[in-house]
Amino acid sequence: MTVASDVKTCVASLKSAQASLETFALSTQNQEAKTLFTNAAQQTQQILQQVEGRVQQLENEEPQYKGF
Repeated sequence: MTVASDVKTCVASLKSAQASLETFALSTQNQEAKTLFTNAAQQTQQILQQVEGRVQQLENEEPQYKGF
């Protein structure tokens, strides 16, 4: 696998983790757990934005990786 495909796989995994955390936050009645899951989802979103920026950088540097 190329670095670009590895980074894009990481993006997909982060999106999945974020969605799971948001689902957990919505499904729990425990306010402390809801806050924990919500905060974790927000932190995951911030990391996701940084990694997506890296994908853009890779695609700009190596156009053949666009769309993978």
